[in-house]
Amino acid sequence: MIFSTYQFIFLFLPVTFCGYFLLNRFRYYSIAKIWLVLASLYFYGQGSPDFFPFFLGSVVGNYIVGTSLVRMDGEQKTQRKLLLLIGILANVGLLGYYKYTDFFIENWNFLSGSDYALKHIVLPIGISFFTFQLIAFLVDSYRGETKEYDMINYLLFITFFPQLIVGPIIHHAEVVPQFEDEGNLKLNPEHVAAGLFLFSIGCAKKILLADPLTTDAQAFFGNITDSLPMIGSWFHSIEYTVSYYFDLSGYADMAIGLGMMFNIVIPHNFDSPYKARNFQDYWRRWHMTLSRFLSNYIFRSVYKKGTKWRNYYVATLATFFVSGFWHGAGWTFVVWGLVNGFFVCTASWMKRKGKRFPTPLAYLLTALGVVAARVLFVANTFTDAWNVYRGMLNVSSLEHSVYGVLRQGWGFVKANGRCTVLLLIGLFICWFLPNSKTMQEKFRPTWKTALYAAILLIACITQMNQVVQFLYFQF
Repeated sequence: MIFSTYQFIFLFLPVTFCGYFLLNRFRYYSIAKIWLVLASLYFYGQGSPDFFPFFLGSVVGNYIVGTSLVRMDGEQKTQRKLLLLIGILANVGLLGYYKYTDFFIENWNFLSGSDYALKHIVLPIGISFFTFQLIAFLVDSYRGETKEYDMINYLLFITFFPQLIVGPIIHHAEVVPQFEDEGNLKLNPEHVAAGLFLFSIGCAKKILLADPLTTDAQAFFGNITDSLPMIGSWFHSIEYTVSYYFDLSGYADMAIGLGMMFNIVIPHNFDSPYKARNFQDYWRRWHMTLSRFLSNYIFRSVYKKGTKWRNYYVATLATFFVSGFWHGAGWTFVVWGLVNGFFVCTASWMKRKGKRFPTPLAYLLTALGVVAARVLFVANTFTDAWNVYRGMLNVSSLEHSVYGVLRQGWGFVKANGRCTVLLLIGLFICWFLPNSKTMQEKFRPTWKTALYAAILLIACITQMNQVVQFLYFQF
C-alpha cells in the first residue's frame, strides 16, 4: 500500500484518522496512540509481510538496548560500549543480509573464481530508512542525549506510517516530544487543511509529473546500446534527473502533509536543490534529513580538526562513500557517491581559496554535474553509463546543418510530445516557482487553497490506475 492509491486515500487514511481523533475526543489517549501504532504496523505489514516479524523484533530489540544504555551507570564505560556495538552490529547485520548479500556473493565469486548461487533476497521496504533512525537512537542513548522514552511513544517514533517507508529520516528528539504533548491530541482543522494542501502537491508531483517521466526514462535506460543518439541521451538523462526529484520530494510532501494532519511536524527533505550554484549547496538542499544523519553520525566521527588524514576532504569522501553504498548494493552507487564527494570537496576548496565561477557558469556546471551523476546512479552497469555518456557526446548522430539539427530536434519533440511538455513544466517548477516548504510556510486556509488542493487531488485520482512504485522503495 502506498500513499497514491485508492486503498490508502479512501480506506486506510480516513479510518485511521477518524479512529485516532475519536478516541482522543473521548479521552482514551493511550488507546488512541496504540490505535495509531497498530494502524502503522498494518500499513507496513501490507508492504513487507514476510519481513514484518523481523521488523517488529528489530524495533523492540532496539528499544531494549537503548533503554538499557540510558539506565546504565556512566562509569560502566566498557559495558556500555559493548552494548552499543552489539546494537549497531545487529542493525547493520540485518540491513546487510537483506540488501548486500548478493552483492558480496557476486564480488566473492569474481575475486575467488567460485560459483556460489545468488540468494535473490527481496529487499524489505523502508529498511534503509528505519535502520538509520534506530542507529541514531542507540548512539544518542549512549551519548546520554535521550531519556527513557515511554514504549508507546517510542513505537510511534519508529512506526508512524507517514515517514516509515521512504522517510524523511526523523530524529527522536524532534518527534517523540510531539507525541508526548497532549496539545497535539486534539483535532486541529487548520493543520488538517494545511496537511491536505501539502499532500495534494506531493500527490501531483508523483502522479502527474514523476510517473510518466520515470516510465519513459526507464524504457530508455533499460535498453542501452553502444550507439545512442545525442538528443535522446541528453533528453532521457535530464528526464530521469527531474523525475527522481519529483518522485522523492513528492513522497516527502505527502508524508509531511499526513504528519500535519495528525499534528506532527516532520522535517522537510528538499529545498529547491536544482537552484544550487555548487555541489555543497546542492547537498544542503537535496534529501536534507539524510544529509543531516550522515553529517552527525559519519562525517563527525571521521573528521578531526588538525589531523591531516582525518581532515575535511577525507571525512567528506568517507561520508559520500557511505551514502553511495547506502543507496544501493552496486559499485555504480559507490562511484556515484565518491563522484558527489569529489564535487563537494572541489566546491569547498574553491570557497576556501576565494575562487568563484561567474554565476551563470556556476549554475550550468552544477546542473551538468547533477545530470551526469544521475546517469551513473540509474544505469544498471558501468558499461551502460559509459554508453550514455558517449551518446551525450555523439555529435555524429546529428545532421550536418543547423536546419537539419533543428528539424531532427523537432522530430524528436513530436515523437515524445507529452514527456517533452511534462519535462519543460517540471524544469519550470524547479527553477522558477516556490517550493513546497515555502508554500507551506505561507499557507492560509482559504477557498482558493481549498480549490487548488481539490483540483490537484481530483486530477491525481483520475490517474491512480497508472501509479508507478516510488523509486526509493528499491533502496
